[in-house]
Amino acid sequence: MNKLLATLVAGLLATSAQAQSNATAAAIVKAEAKAEKEIAQAEAREARAAAKADERAADALADAVETKAALQERVVKAQANAAERVADADPEDRAREMARAEEKLARTTVKAEKAMIKAEEKALKAQIDAAADKARAAADTEQVRAEATAQVHQAAAQR
Repeated sequence: MNKLLATLVAGLLATSAQAQSNATAAAIVKAEAKAEKEIAQAEAREARAAAKADERAADALADAVETKAALQERVVKAQANAAERVADADPEDRAREMARAEEKLARTTVKAEKAMIKAEEKALKAQIDAAADKARAAADTEQVRAEATAQVHQAAAQR
């Protein structure tokens, strides 16, 4: 009778341990699946943020190039106008007209250079902002990845 009772108790304990082991394995698999899903979503958000940031930086750079081209065209026109005024001036007024043209051309050139610098500055700021946005998105993804890994480890630790 003792042997029979001992066998039944041993069988009950073995069945209980097996059921608990299966439940733990299922919890781990479930936690891993959830973690993979969260990580995939975070990586997708990071990719979208990076694409958006790159697009803004590219737009700002294109705007800067357009602005610089327009300003350069304005300087060339000012040079042509100055040369035309000097050529059209009377011989006795030519020196004075040349001085005026040089002064106006210098003002136009300096104004254009300042505007070009401002356009470049804006483009560089957009690039820096894009890099910062990418870094923030990458950090967020790493945080999600770390939290998901911790949840999987926690599920594995609960036996």
